[in-house]
Amino acid sequence: MASGGFSVAALWTEVNRFGQNGDYTRALKSVNKILQECKDDVTALQCKVVCLIQSGSFKEALNVINTHTKVLGSDVITFEKAYCEYRLNRVESALKTIENASEQTDKLKELYGQCQAVYRDLIRNSQDEYEEERKTNLAAVMAALSTWDKASPEDLGLTETTYELCYNAACTLIGQGQLGEAMKKLRKAEELCRLSLSEDSDMTEEDIDLELAVIHSQMAYIMQLEGRTEEALQLYNQVIKLKPTDVGLLAVTANNIITINKDQNVFDSKKKVKLTNAEGVEHKLTKKQLQSIEFNKALLAMYTNQADQCRKLSSSLQTQNPGHPRPVLIQVAQLCKEKQHSKAIELLQYFSEQHPESASEIKLTMAQLYLIQACDILRSIEEFKHKPGMVSALVTMYSHEEDIDSAIDVLTQAIQHNQVEEPGSSAHLSLVREAADFKLKYGRKKDAISDLEQLWTQNPKDIHTLAQLISAYSLVDQEKAKALSKHLPSPDKMSFNIDVDELENSHGATYVRKKAAKVVGKLPKNYDPKATPDPERWLPMRERSYYRGRKKGKKKEQVGKGTQGTTSGSSADLDASKTASSPPTSPRPGSTTTASSGVVPPRQQKPAAPGATRKKPQQKKKKGGKGSW
Repeated sequence: MASGGFSVAALWTEVNRFGQNGDYTRALKSVNKILQECKDDVTALQCKVVCLIQSGSFKEALNVINTHTKVLGSDVITFEKAYCEYRLNRVESALKTIENASEQTDKLKELYGQCQAVYRDLIRNSQDEYEEERKTNLAAVMAALSTWDKASPEDLGLTETTYELCYNAACTLIGQGQLGEAMKKLRKAEELCRLSLSEDSDMTEEDIDLELAVIHSQMAYIMQLEGRTEEALQLYNQVIKLKPTDVGLLAVTANNIITINKDQNVFDSKKKVKLTNAEGVEHKLTKKQLQSIEFNKALLAMYTNQADQCRKLSSSLQTQNPGHPRPVLIQVAQLCKEKQHSKAIELLQYFSEQHPESASEIKLTMAQLYLIQACDILRSIEEFKHKPGMVSALVTMYSHEEDIDSAIDVLTQAIQHNQVEEPGSSAHLSLVREAADFKLKYGRKKDAISDLEQLWTQNPKDIHTLAQLISAYSLVDQEKAKALSKHLPSPDKMSFNIDVDELENSHGATYVRKKAAKVVGKLPKNYDPKATPDPERWLPMRERSYYRGRKKGKKKEQVGKGTQGTTSGSSADLDASKTASSPPTSPRPGSTTTASSGVVPPRQQKPAAPGATRKKPQQKKKKGGKGSW
């Protein structure tokens, strides 16, 4: 009974009647009475929010939603929250609320269109200090829709003048699968970011690297999508080492590293998974990102042989995501690891019946498990399981399933059977050869040693088998490998009389040696074929026996303006040896000695000091000569 003698059932009847009549004010009063008795009743809280919205009390409705977030949950009342924000002109918040919704319903998509239209209009008609921020937020929403909903966003005409806008444009391209173009945008964003931040004198290089971390992480993601996992891993780890304060960025980067590691380097994955559990991560990432991280935690538990933890996580995920096939597939993978194939098939069968929309993917997995069961059935047929045809079929099927251990087990059992029934027979040795080749093909050299030894013992002249045995022993026992190498024949005996030239020029050779083309020398124009060539023609002219040096022309005396035939000065004046001190041919450092003419030669000129002026003597240009220095 409610206070005042009314029962809760009667109050609900009133709420229903008032709601149908559109009397939301009286309906709200009845809902409040219900909440006095059941304060955390989800349905009553939803009704209260609807009544407040219908009455135009958007602020009060939003307060109810925010106050009871834990009770209502993020998905129960997403539309109502976004609508209240939209009506209160908090368009940015509304867009973010829609972006973080786990499922884009028709109502949310319609509301998104309205928010987007308002936001575009706001950007066009507003010119204040927040204009760039609004553009960035709108671009971020478009990028999110492209990434998570695979929608084709319209061109908003946003000029990529900042690195934030450029980064969001790149994210949109990633969602559309245009990875090459997206990488170009990210490199442009990196360049704009460095240019923008370098202008701030207070920004250190480390500060710039931290700001670039999100761009570099997105670059690594593209590399990962393109299969360049080594490059991606290196860039991801560089971001982790910077220890950015953005817990969302750290969580996503760590998660992507875990996906690259898979079942390898699990110790590193265990360290990285701690970053995905940081406080506040749930407020930084979208529902789908958090879901992906949880899936990977369950897979990591399976890879690290934590069966109970894997079952616990996958069961929890299935409860939270009842129609999602991945939690079930993780449980099935764990069951297969424990060789419980029948139980795994039963689980898949039940899920496909409950969720026919995911039946295609589930049934393909079932077919794969049936194939494994078929192998088990074939191996149970005693009279056929060691026959060459059956062994070949089983090895092929196991290889297709990448179950190399089971394939090797089939070969081993067949060899043991033949060793008892037909030791040394052609069938027995053929199986041994197949087992050795199979193990070598899949990098199991150590496992192949016993098979190779058996083959070589049967035929010591088999050089090919001996070489394989030496290669396998080199990983285990190098001394044994050296001892066996003594049995190899000499290089002369191993040549097998092969014509190397014929082999290199044969069809299909990786490298074909080309015959050198006949070089035809270029003959001089005045070449006389009857004349005997100069035997010293290949020597430099200075080294030839008949070289007599260059003929030096007589130095012309300078003709002055005096009497015709005389010089302007005596020969003594031109003799440098008779002067008191002859200047050097090039000045020493710091020397100001110049030639007697008063004009500094080009190679001796010193540059003028900064800011100084120097008057250069005018020189007449010689006709037909080169320009002055």
